[in-house]
Amino acid sequence: MAPLRLRVLAAECALDRPVRWVAVSELEDPTPFLEGDELVLTIGMRLGAQDAQPYISRLVARGVAGLGFGVGLGHDRVPPEFTEVAARAGLPLVEVPRETPFIAVGKAVSELLAAERYDELSNALAAQGRLTRAALQTGGRKAVVERLAKEIHGWAVLLDESGAVLHTAGEGAVEGAGLVQEDLERLRAPGSPASLALSGPYEHVIVQPLGDQRRVRGFFAVGSGRSFSPVGHTVVNTANSLLTLSLEQGRDQLAAVRRVRSAVLSLLLAGDRRAAEETAEMVGGGLPTGPLVVLACEPRDADELLDTLPGFAAPWGTLVVVLAEAERADHLAGMAATAGRVGISGPAELAGLPTALDQANRALASAAPVMRFSDLAGQGLLSLVDPGLLSGFATSLLAPLREYGSRADLVESLRAYLACNGHWDAAAQRLGVHRHTLRYRMRRVGELLGRDLDDPAARAELWIALSAGGPPGPAPGDRDR
Repeated sequence: MAPLRLRVLAAECALDRPVRWVAVSELEDPTPFLEGDELVLTIGMRLGAQDAQPYISRLVARGVAGLGFGVGLGHDRVPPEFTEVAARAGLPLVEVPRETPFIAVGKAVSELLAAERYDELSNALAAQGRLTRAALQTGGRKAVVERLAKEIHGWAVLLDESGAVLHTAGEGAVEGAGLVQEDLERLRAPGSPASLALSGPYEHVIVQPLGDQRRVRGFFAVGSGRSFSPVGHTVVNTANSLLTLSLEQGRDQLAAVRRVRSAVLSLLLAGDRRAAEETAEMVGGGLPTGPLVVLACEPRDADELLDTLPGFAAPWGTLVVVLAEAERADHLAGMAATAGRVGISGPAELAGLPTALDQANRALASAAPVMRFSDLAGQGLLSLVDPGLLSGFATSLLAPLREYGSRADLVESLRAYLACNGHWDAAAQRLGVHRHTLRYRMRRVGELLGRDLDDPAARAELWIALSAGGPPGPAPGDRDR
């Protein structure tokens, strides 16, 4: 500013305001032609002392950054009324001497803006480089989150697709993770926005999904005590791209590992243990040693279960097969049961894997949420019947109930009724419905099946069909309350 020989007359403490342009005007009210953040230059050709208050008030209301008053033409000096009003309003006022043309002030501001823009672009490129190097490190996702928090001088959080926190960095990250949880559903919904911006008096937050439009792979959120500049948005978007790429690459690697494990399972079932062990070692993590137990799982989401279970788990058709050391079987079965039905074999060696897998499949066919093959003995002759024939019998017998058009789940109602030995109150309580509702349903079951539910033989036949008829329907009480 020294070569321009400008002199600050008022509000020197506000000189740090951003200036986005220079506007020269001799209008009594130039504000209709302004956008805000301008440095307004005037020689006051149409302004007198009485105009100081209304003129400066209009500039302040418009968001002008400052006022430059040229002297030596319309006024020999800046009218003191303008200085006083500007000081009270907090609007920077500078005196522009006659020998300093307004165009020189405009050029100076233009050069400063160009330099500022260059610095912004340079800073953005430098930040992108630092984030990229962080992504290439071991544990790249965590490194990107930590680097991002430093770049924005705030906090950053990475969450998985369910909203669980994976990594945090920066002061306030834990609180920020809790803050954005309720907003994640807005980003999951069809036609959702590409990101969310949340602003408060002391914090500015951006939440973005990771992945593509077909499936959200996770989320990340950032927060800062100051609003995000264009450079800040560029840095955040770069982090989004790097985190998304990392997640997608991780998915591809997981898919490859799963294909290899399926091949390992095929080799074991074919009796080629040596090749199976060598192949398993290629993807890390060997096979269980000593007695093992086979879990046959029918999850609602196979990918989700495979991501969750530790140890050797492989996709097998529509199922997920787990080879577990005997002492860990209960723990893994509990984890798998949260995702769907589980059948558990008896103890076996790797050489006996075909038999153990058959046992697990037989246990899974019982339709119980979790069934051990050893517990099938409690089902009497059912364990001796060919599963295919039994399943066909059950499907045919129960088909009228499964095809029934009402919202009431007749299959589960029948199951509860038979399990409670025909006691209406106990069965109704188990289903979460009134006993009169259950009586109506049982009459309808009898009509659809053409069987007398008071006949012990009919009850036994239906119980066998329910025990082998596949997975149960919705949980009791979820329908027709």
